[in-house]
Amino acid sequence: MKIAIQGEPGCFSHEATLRMVPGCSVVPCPRSIDVFARLKNRSAAAAVIPIENSLAGSVNEHFDLLLGDNVFVRREFRLRISHNLIAAPGVKLHNICRVFSHPVALDQCRDFFKRHKKIRPEPFYDTAGSVKHIMAHNLRDAAAIAPRQAAAEYGAHILRSGLEDDRRNFTRFFLVSSRRQILPKANKTSIAFSLKNVPGALFKALSVFALRDISLSKIESRPVRGRPWEYVFYLDFLRGDDGTSKNALRHLAEVAEWIKVLGIYPAG
Repeated sequence: MKIAIQGEPGCFSHEATLRMVPGCSVVPCPRSIDVFARLKNRSAAAAVIPIENSLAGSVNEHFDLLLGDNVFVRREFRLRISHNLIAAPGVKLHNICRVFSHPVALDQCRDFFKRHKKIRPEPFYDTAGSVKHIMAHNLRDAAAIAPRQAAAEYGAHILRSGLEDDRRNFTRFFLVSSRRQILPKANKTSIAFSLKNVPGALFKALSVFALRDISLSKIESRPVRGRPWEYVFYLDFLRGDDGTSKNALRHLAEVAEWIKVLGIYPAG
């Protein structure tokens, strides 16, 4: 089974994929849009994407791609994230003046850059890819922030471990596919919806869940591209594909402009 990810071998998405789908064949992609293209042209059976980090927040691009493409979330997985400062063999901390990594990873290591003001963070397309970059170009003034596995993958050296600002650092991943499939014991639903800008609209939307004692585990809004000052709400609630959930969604449809069910899956 081929699973598309954004990033190089050794990145966190790679690790999460192997733990979610043991024995799968991982297909690395340079950009998130390429991951979703793999689903669309069926060159991958599914994809694994990071959707939210407990320190840095949501991965907004992936919310937009979930909304815009015909895909379905089948599973979620929470991975403990530990960041490492990785450099070429022989490079010391005092040699380093720049550190490459994915912007989300850099954002999780703010305290490190506060303590080392002479080192500047440089955004890169991927955590493991940043290690691959410094090794391929033999950079002696640079390091990368990446998983431990990336150092082993590219023959690099770990200078520091535990760079994340808080040890309780987790990333939530989605397994998505172009085929709608609800796994056994699915007890969580992700949706997106839009409301008219009228008084009480959000109150009425949320009341459909409160009236049925359905617990919400997440809600946030995102701008609608091409429509300034209009927003989409993304919401997770702790209920599967049962009668109560279906009634709540029917009730929500009476007050929402539109609804899209992004996935129904077992809570991770």
